[in-house]
Amino acid sequence: MTSSNDTAVLRVAGRPVGRYVTRPELSVRLSPRPYLHPVTTLSGTAVTELSPADHAHHLGVGVAVPDVEGFNFWGGRTYVRDQGPTELDNHGTQRHVTFQLRDPDGFVEELRWVAAGGELLRERRTVAATELTDQAWALDLTFSLTNVTKDPLSIGSPATNGRPGAAYGGFFWRARKEATPPDVFTAGTEGETEAHGHRADWLALTGTGWTLVFAGATEQTRRDPWFVRTGEYPGVGSSLAHDERLPIPPGETVVRRVVTVVADGRLGRDAAAALVRKAVSP
Repeated sequence: MTSSNDTAVLRVAGRPVGRYVTRPELSVRLSPRPYLHPVTTLSGTAVTELSPADHAHHLGVGVAVPDVEGFNFWGGRTYVRDQGPTELDNHGTQRHVTFQLRDPDGFVEELRWVAAGGELLRERRTVAATELTDQAWALDLTFSLTNVTKDPLSIGSPATNGRPGAAYGGFFWRARKEATPPDVFTAGTEGETEAHGHRADWLALTGTGWTLVFAGATEQTRRDPWFVRTGEYPGVGSSLAHDERLPIPPGETVVRRVVTVVADGRLGRDAAAALVRKAVSP
């Protein structure tokens, strides 16, 4: 991984496949945070977007949460119960502290989630890139969030705050927007309606000449339903707070791990499943 103070380049078999920005210069309203963009297939096709016109606060691949004890680490407006999306001065920042480990194919990073002048969460983020075939590689991302305050914290979403179907927050991948929406399928379902808000061991998004296959790589991660958008914009995430707020007592840690297969071409169900098995196997 070649790097500067503010960026690092992730490589697979010597090819650059992702640029990680640690200290982006962004408006406070976008909840500044480290992100991966562009992420590409092995042939060089970009499969992420940064600050697109439809959602300026969508920043490639990363971890974003719209409600940590009332503070917005997602960016944009905050959904307020009985009021709707509202502009609030409540945005937090994820601050890169250090790389605890750096290799050509990954890193371990320490971050601090800060809002209103105080640190709420300490994060350890591990990212690794692995070659699967000559047309596919896997991005393995684990995040551990520890409550470093003296008080209980909880993570919420617009859904837990009264907006049905909007349980976003956690791992999130803003995919490439094309002329036609991507297709989405799981092992047993097809379409945004069937995939969104449901649990599945893996979920695939296929666009023009590319496929992303997302998989929860731990039992706890697989319990989180998927957040899926294809019609409005292409994006996939896992929901930390789907039905109710997720509590984090003082000193306790929440851990999630998502492995994403990044492939050239449009994969079918069998091929997607086979690559996921290869990517997630011990």
